Amino acid sequence: MNRIFDVIVVGGGHAGCEAALAAARIGAETLLLAINNDHIAQMSCNPAIGGIAKGQLVKEIDALGGEMGCNTDAAAIQYRMLNASKGAAALSPRAQCDKMLYQRRMKLVLERCPNLVVHQAETTSFVVENGTVIGVKTMFGDIWRGRAFVICTGTFLKGVLHYGLNSFPGGRAGDPPSNSLSTSLAEDLHLELERLKTGTPVRVLAKSIDFSSMELQPPETNWHFSYREPDKDLPVFGTLQLEQRPCYLTYSNEKTAQLARDNLSRSPMYSGKIHGTGARYCPSFEDKVVRFPERERHHIYLEPEGNTTDEYYLNGISTSLPTDVQIQMVRSLPGLEKALISRYAYAIEYDFVHPHQLSAGLALQKWPNVFLAGQINGTSGYEEAAGQGLMAGMNAARYVAGKEAITLNRDDAYIGVMIDDLLTKDIVEPYRLFTSRAEYRLSLRQDNADRRLTRIGYEAGLATAAEMARVNKLEQDIEDARHQLQEIRLQGKSVLELMQRPDFDYASTPNLPTLQTRVLEQLQIEARYGGYIAHQAREAQSLHKMDDVKIPGDFNYRMPGISNEALAKLEKRRPATLGIASRIDGVTPAEIGVLQIALKHRK
Repeated sequence: MNRIFDVIVVGGGHAGCEAALAAARIGAETLLLAINNDHIAQMSCNPAIGGIAKGQLVKEIDALGGEMGCNTDAAAIQYRMLNASKGAAALSPRAQCDKMLYQRRMKLVLERCPNLVVHQAETTSFVVENGTVIGVKTMFGDIWRGRAFVICTGTFLKGVLHYGLNSFPGGRAGDPPSNSLSTSLAEDLHLELERLKTGTPVRVLAKSIDFSSMELQPPETNWHFSYREPDKDLPVFGTLQLEQRPCYLTYSNEKTAQLARDNLSRSPMYSGKIHGTGARYCPSFEDKVVRFPERERHHIYLEPEGNTTDEYYLNGISTSLPTDVQIQMVRSLPGLEKALISRYAYAIEYDFVHPHQLSAGLALQKWPNVFLAGQINGTSGYEEAAGQGLMAGMNAARYVAGKEAITLNRDDAYIGVMIDDLLTKDIVEPYRLFTSRAEYRLSLRQDNADRRLTRIGYEAGLATAAEMARVNKLEQDIEDARHQLQEIRLQGKSVLELMQRPDFDYASTPNLPTLQTRVLEQLQIEARYGGYIAHQAREAQSLHKMDDVKIPGDFNYRMPGISNEALAKLEKRRPATLGIASRIDGVTPAEIGVLQIALKHRK
């Protein structure tokens, strides 16, 4: 092909979708290559978006100008706010989606996006000339030339599906693996790869389920992930009113656990057939039984996969045990005694690229025009992938335009926490976000993502002028209301001071001004947590001072005061700043002091 694209995105999963849209919306001529266009944005596992920390991440993607929040709202069949009994920092939104509708709408958004071409072909290798990646080659022999590349391969790199001791090649059930590209990453780009493992549960037909013996989880009052106006130009999706659906809860029992224990020798994970490490925070059922033998039962959630299918997803019983054991385990669950399994559970093992080889902008240190996003970086989950995809696509477009990469700090966003963790932690299992990973989580709430990040998205060319105007108006309304409430005094105190008290009820206090719901919410959180937030802000300033100290790429870490362990990790990761170096496991504060002095002398 003679055409040279600005950005070429390889992979049409959640990372690839956000990467392609971000690059194209900024103005880069973009090509998205997917193995199967009809599987773009497929929800390969759970038919849901959001959850603990993940919901905050989706809000951040939306604030920056990404699509996941809008797409979720268009396909949602149940909304829930998790951790509702806890404080504002722990609240995490989650939406059950019609998985087919989610996939179809995102595909259409991509196809209609200006500056973006969607093409079906498996990418097999990189084309390298004079030490620079200048193109990719597909299964058809086509060579697509580009100036920057975003690789979002998900679980496809040498993917192997495990059903008990039976194994099949695949990127997921129904799709082929990407073997040649994995080889090219190792042999042509000389990258360090390793294996990880994840899995998915069975799906069961609704007509075979006895819901009467389960706990009902009805949908909550409608709310939305996105503050943006829905795209009315998309046919059907702008006007579609989806039936809201309940979920159901049942529990495993001793019989379920005993079936897993009795068949561990037939498990690929326990027999040694799987070499990749699984997710500690999302274990298979047999792993739960082994690790938590004292637990008499485990939650199993039945989640509808959509309004045009009768399949239910059994959240909580992911397994790679043989299919005959899966049938017995599922039928041991209350309400599922006559269950008809429509799809078996399986584990998938795949290659990933160790993320210590990345820069903070998600470009490879060795290949600065090649960006990686999603499970190829060792993460797990749609939301983590989408957040990386947006940042990688945005920065790939900026690279082509000769601009510096945009990076987010740990106190800016959960996206910043995730990327910093990838750069500084040893990834030995699929990485998943939690609120506990964010030391500044009081500031990184789901309710203020647009206030934190819309300006960054707007200045990057992603968030629209209308969105920026909306946030500016919100800030002005909050400031006006703050000033107003400071002037009103009750019981010798301003209303803002009274709002610090947990027993103060603004709505039931007479003669107070009527405020917009969101304005009042933000002021109440500010009043309640203001002192803690201010303390965290001061801590963040100290962090920023260290992040402002750049470390040259050729810096020599071999010096007195640096241990062999720290030396190995610093040379392996080549941190771009002193702040990143300080967060690498095994590098002590004393060694950071040594580096600080050495950098001052060098300067």
